Amino acid sequence: MERAHNPFAPGAGTPPPELAGRGDILEQAGVALERIKNGRPEKSLLMVGLRGVGKTVLLNEIQRLAIEKGYKTAFIEATENRSKKKLPELLLPHLRQILLQLDAGEMFNTYVKRAMRVLQSFISKFHVQTDLFTVKIADPEIGVADSGDLEVDLAQLFTAVAEAAANRKTGIAIIIDELQYLDETELSALIIAIHHISQKGLPLIMVGAGLPQLVGKAGNSKSYAERLFTYPDVGQLKPEDARQALQKPVQHQGVEFTADALKEIINLTKGYPYFLQEWGYHAWNTAAVSPITLADVQKATVIALKKLDDDFFRVRFDRLTPSEKRYVRALAELGNNPQRSGDIAEKLGLSVNTVAPLRSQLIKKGMIYSPAHGDTAFTVPLFEEFLKRAMPDIAALKG
Repeated sequence: MERAHNPFAPGAGTPPPELAGRGDILEQAGVALERIKNGRPEKSLLMVGLRGVGKTVLLNEIQRLAIEKGYKTAFIEATENRSKKKLPELLLPHLRQILLQLDAGEMFNTYVKRAMRVLQSFISKFHVQTDLFTVKIADPEIGVADSGDLEVDLAQLFTAVAEAAANRKTGIAIIIDELQYLDETELSALIIAIHHISQKGLPLIMVGAGLPQLVGKAGNSKSYAERLFTYPDVGQLKPEDARQALQKPVQHQGVEFTADALKEIINLTKGYPYFLQEWGYHAWNTAAVSPITLADVQKATVIALKKLDDDFFRVRFDRLTPSEKRYVRALAELGNNPQRSGDIAEKLGLSVNTVAPLRSQLIKKGMIYSPAHGDTAFTVPLFEEFLKRAMPDIAALKG
């Protein structure tokens, strides 16, 4: 079939042609946005899920909903390499832009002027290095957001910005992807800031996303985080939703999948959205005519697996040290369910204490997480199958 008309879109954060199975999460976000903008109490959202389940897609959709409701928004992605940009440097350009939007041609009303001064205090104290702030934007607000304590100062900054938004009868949505990469102090500061905002009933919401370890990390930072946020679980799609994600886009092009073809793709991908897009994309390109058959999908599977191995999986695998590669290969050998740390150590022929630093480093890299105390699982779906293809020699585990 014509490749230029292929409706599928495999890619990092690329919106799928059919956003299936996420209606409940989007409805929850829409209600929270509406309530917070109208001064009613509501929890912020922290979405959690494995790689490839569409968390970034949902964040983008929630940002679109927020803009439709009149919110000023900031979309931020935390980075694994924390030496590049710390949280203040990630936030400040967006907060400055929001305040300029709140100005609305008045050359700053009283609330915006004060928020600008508080922003300048924060900038000066944390020595933010960015071209946006080479020119002083306001005189600092002495005694506010200038203590040098991020947990104190960020709460005061968010409060000033949210008060400016309330005065302009609008709301602010701070949207942050890859939250698990924030360090303990940064995450704690965000939680405290949202707590203060919530207590004051100000129109600011945080919508974040991260790997499953985010829930425990937030709870460890501040015990009240459980009551401050809701944690929608973004997982694999139910079979009926997976079928919709595949069938609807091709039907718009006058094409169909056969029932056997759909069943095969859903079985191979386990319903994970990124993989559904990958298989759908290659199945379309493989098929000569409609309907797309089981034979087409089987041919597409060879191409899809090679593409995933070369790109999606390989880029993560190549970041690991030899010892880390042996650790994850041992985890893969034990199966696709969460495994006990002691069993992994035994497979490697090492003690639990010896492999503990490896486990910790892999968690920091976002490769594995602990779904329960002492358990270990991959954050990347189907990664265990890739590892068996990439490292078939089991004997090398104890090398």
